[in-house]
Amino acid sequence: MGIEPRRIKLLLILAIAAIFHCTSVRCIHTEEEFTEELLLKPLPDRKVLAHFHFTNSLPPTKVHGRHHRLFPKAIYQLVQKFSIREMELSFTQGRWDYERWGGFDPLSSANAKPPGVELWALFDVPIDQIDATWRNLTHALSGLFCASINFLESSATYASPHWSFRPSLVNDDHKINDAEHIINYDKTKGPSSRLRYGSLPREAVCTENLTPWLKLLPCRDKAGLAALMDRPSIYRGFYHSQRLYVLSSEFNSEKTEKQHEGIMLQQTLTLVLQPSNVQTTGNINKQALQPSWSISSLFGRELIGQCLLAKSSSVFLELERTLVEKLESARKDNTNTSLVVGTNYPSFHLNTVPDRVLKETTVSESMSGMPDGSIMFEFLVDKYNESHPLNVGLTWKAPVVWLSLLAPFRANRFLMGSGNARGSIVISLKADKSHKKIWVDDGVYALPGVAGCHISLLVFQVVPWYVRLYFHTFQVFIDGQPRPIWDVVKKMQISPAEDRKSPGVMEIELEIPCNTSSAALIVNFDKGFLRIDEYPPDANQGFDLPSAHISFPGFQANRYYLKEESFTSPLLLGFLSKSTVQLYTEVLLVPLATPDFSMPYNVITLTCTVLALYFGSLLNVLRRRIGEEERYLKSKDCDTFQKIGWK
Repeated sequence: MGIEPRRIKLLLILAIAAIFHCTSVRCIHTEEEFTEELLLKPLPDRKVLAHFHFTNSLPPTKVHGRHHRLFPKAIYQLVQKFSIREMELSFTQGRWDYERWGGFDPLSSANAKPPGVELWALFDVPIDQIDATWRNLTHALSGLFCASINFLESSATYASPHWSFRPSLVNDDHKINDAEHIINYDKTKGPSSRLRYGSLPREAVCTENLTPWLKLLPCRDKAGLAALMDRPSIYRGFYHSQRLYVLSSEFNSEKTEKQHEGIMLQQTLTLVLQPSNVQTTGNINKQALQPSWSISSLFGRELIGQCLLAKSSSVFLELERTLVEKLESARKDNTNTSLVVGTNYPSFHLNTVPDRVLKETTVSESMSGMPDGSIMFEFLVDKYNESHPLNVGLTWKAPVVWLSLLAPFRANRFLMGSGNARGSIVISLKADKSHKKIWVDDGVYALPGVAGCHISLLVFQVVPWYVRLYFHTFQVFIDGQPRPIWDVVKKMQISPAEDRKSPGVMEIELEIPCNTSSAALIVNFDKGFLRIDEYPPDANQGFDLPSAHISFPGFQANRYYLKEESFTSPLLLGFLSKSTVQLYTEVLLVPLATPDFSMPYNVITLTCTVLALYFGSLLNVLRRRIGEEERYLKSKDCDTFQKIGWK
């Protein structure tokens, strides 16, 4: 039977109305999406960086409803229960080596985290309910990831940064563009923030934290890229950081127009591994060659296909900018072969043909004819299966030496002084001479020697209450010479510690001349005394101070690629967005005056011995019966005499 003409007209009218509605009003995706990506990159110190990137997007609840097919229910309930607008949680083992692995790229800026656990969250609740919501969130995350995150519930362990942590909801074309949504001013309480930050530098990271993290993936670790996560391969690496990032627009109390629609969950796992397979070609010295590697040599298995629930699955092999420059110079000296054609190159060989090659560029470079930046080889996982697995590998044929791009300054933090009474915290900054030009704005550079050129940096550190900072002793040294505070410090926000109630917080924005070689920030402190029940079991080891966070607002670690198709990848789309260059310092180990914990044991032992002797003697005296003992002795003597007389 055919369809009646009247029904056909009605269907056409409805279709045209839907099209006009989508063109006039921004259409919302009503389907859940899950993507998985893996980035592999050789590092200058003969190691390999492996970065797993999983993205799970959920449409708004008003459109999609509360029943989900791919999005983890546990994360959805957290967002709804605690009104979370943005949250980031990381578990890290090891410390990112900024000097060898780089610090001026989007990957290190977003995924290089301090040792232990770091958590920050932005809430959409009234100001007077934020602290209670934070405490409840820490307990929920502690149970979800089998960690001691609940130790951050105390007001003496978390802080509220004002400028250092800029959530994605601020200063983004697709997000909220109003800093007043983050910093809210109350006339009675002064500046107050909806953002809370806390870290546990001594928290150990193990498989108990990784297993619940993997359970949030639709295919878990049974299929797709997550199947490569062999536990021994992961935990024998030099660096391991698992990260959970949530961005939500379920709550819109400020009624903003531009915002992310629905809930977006990012799960990343960043590893630095040492290749076990070293291959060489020809008679070249083995020590001069970078180690050759493949997916099977790094993780002990090959990739047999994608997760069936994933919309896209890709593996990227990146050659960073400085490495490409070295390879280009070697190619020009030896041959005229193009660097991005096929699998056989003058200095290396790929064992798999890439499906696409992406070249990094910038607006200024494309106009001035400067050489391109990094090169990205993409391999689509959906083309491979169990009979034809994917095993991306890189074999070096010639020795190559290069250095990764570094942040404008390298930061180190250490202690000065001796004894258990007082000392000083020093943050040392050393300039990176490879930055011949200072990035100021899109397509604009400034020379360090130009008068009036300054580098802006934000320093944020949280110190426990038992390390009492004296902020009036704060000093700044530029190239070894003391400088007045008002000449260098642009703005400062400090919060003195209160015993057992709040930590000491120091947040400073500095402006340092571009031609500065070194700088140092020094502040003095006194060491407090703890109660005996406040000491950890290993008190003599010392107490860990969380890493200081340093960011450079004038430096953006973003990338542009020539092909517009790269914007469909969540990983490359994250590289495209502006990411402030940031880094973390070391964790400080501060020894405090500890009591002699053996004295209570000695006192208890001596007291118990005396009491035992006393009560034993007393009990012996009370229970003795003298008359019966005399009769017993007499009867015993009579028996003895009778035996002697009988003989």
